[in-house]
Amino acid sequence: MKIFINEKLIKRNSRTGRIASYVGLAVMAGSMFITFRYPQWITLAYLLLFGGLALSQLGLYYGNRWGRRPRPDEQIDQALEGLDNRFALYHYYTPTRHLLVGPPGIWIILPYYQAGKIVYEKGRWKQKGGGFIEGYKRAFFQEGLGRPDLDIPAEVQSIGKFLKKKLPDTEVPDPKVVLVFTNQRADIEIENAPVPTVSASKLKETIRKAGKEKPMPPEKVKEVVDALETL
Repeated sequence: MKIFINEKLIKRNSRTGRIASYVGLAVMAGSMFITFRYPQWITLAYLLLFGGLALSQLGLYYGNRWGRRPRPDEQIDQALEGLDNRFALYHYYTPTRHLLVGPPGIWIILPYYQAGKIVYEKGRWKQKGGGFIEGYKRAFFQEGLGRPDLDIPAEVQSIGKFLKKKLPDTEVPDPKVVLVFTNQRADIEIENAPVPTVSASKLKETIRKAGKEKPMPPEKVKEVVDALETL
């Protein structure tokens, strides 16, 4: 498998995450200092507290994607290890963060690091369980699951437009989507979800199975990969 990764973007965003986290902690510390030393400035203390929390969440967002080791791209690489050179994997080079092109088609890979019970109910993916402690950690120290049900159409549309621009005279198959939970403590209990939702250990199996059902012609794979080489 050929792997292409935007190292410059990773370094820049990793640095941004660290700075945001440090500044956020410093701002919250300043808020505490003002609260006890100058109680008459309580309004300012609250403003600093919320600002510090916002910066800390920004640092968490960037840190989970570009600072934590192993990074999501590294976990995806490991999960797909063993695929042959007919496959090309692009990290942070296209409108979606992780794009796989090969005989099984064009795949948007959306990684999530959330732990706990992952279910699909009433048209939405949800994170459940863990009690008060896990709920507290999710509220203040962990990034939430967000809205994959909204992210998926946006990702598909953006990649579709991107590939159409790259290959204006070629009919490119619609991209497929897979949600991958990379945290070993994720308990995936998914039924009837519109896209595959798997643990990292089952990602390669899912991709290969799709390739057997409806493979993309080799000449089409080559066209897409050749077009993406200009990134």
